[in-house]
Amino acid sequence: MQYAFGDVHLEEVGHVTVVEMRRPPHNFFDAALIASLADALEYLDTVDECRALVLAAQGTAFCAGADFQSGSGRDLFDPGAQRSADDLYAHAVRLFRTRKPIVAAVHGPAVGGGLGLSLVADFRVVCEQTRFAANFVKLGVHAGFGITHVLPRIVGEQHASLMLLTGRRIGPEEAMAMGLGDVKSSAESIREDAIALAGEMAEAAPLAVESTRQTLRHDLADAVERQLQREFHEQMRLAQTRDHEEGKRAVAERRPGVFTRS
Repeated sequence: MQYAFGDVHLEEVGHVTVVEMRRPPHNFFDAALIASLADALEYLDTVDECRALVLAAQGTAFCAGADFQSGSGRDLFDPGAQRSADDLYAHAVRLFRTRKPIVAAVHGPAVGGGLGLSLVADFRVVCEQTRFAANFVKLGVHAGFGITHVLPRIVGEQHASLMLLTGRRIGPEEAMAMGLGDVKSSAESIREDAIALAGEMAEAAPLAVESTRQTLRHDLADAVERQLQREFHEQMRLAQTRDHEEGKRAVAERRPGVFTRS
């Protein structure tokens, strides 16, 4: 059976449900897409036949975050549009509060907030085309989507600092070495391998899996919500700087930014 929540489509594969973002080629997000994902995951929490999820996407990118050039990110942190970012992050917290285990099939770039979205998952399957990047500093803004809390939790403080303070891209081999990737696959098999990993969890006793996951995650959603308050405040402040404007131009033009601390 297949059904949809906005641009998010669901497909049952036994006791696994594939949750697919359909905004190709880049799957840029906005508050509406994150709300649709949260709606879908909350719905699946009520479906007993669903025991584990695979988060996937159409197109060439897993999720390129917000479109700072022409779409969802252009005015995300504009003072007159603060509600947009506020709503987006409220829906992001909803994702972290859902109960069922998630495997992300990261078949291409997961950039900025797209990296944050991949971190909602318990596990990430990667392939040669996978690239992770927390490129916020190159855009002249603070990281968001709870990344400053979740990324160190997964890869450790040093690896997280390296990604967050440089904005560098991380390929599949480095991702596997630091624990950001959990299974190495190929572009042809990544979704199949993600479904297989989700299937291992779906074969186990579902109440026990959910209970154990809740213990492992502890107060993760509450901690993300608290961290988002700091992230959002800093994003709003830095988004008003000349450096942010230069960062957007530099990223669009694929060149290093010329920043002036202003």
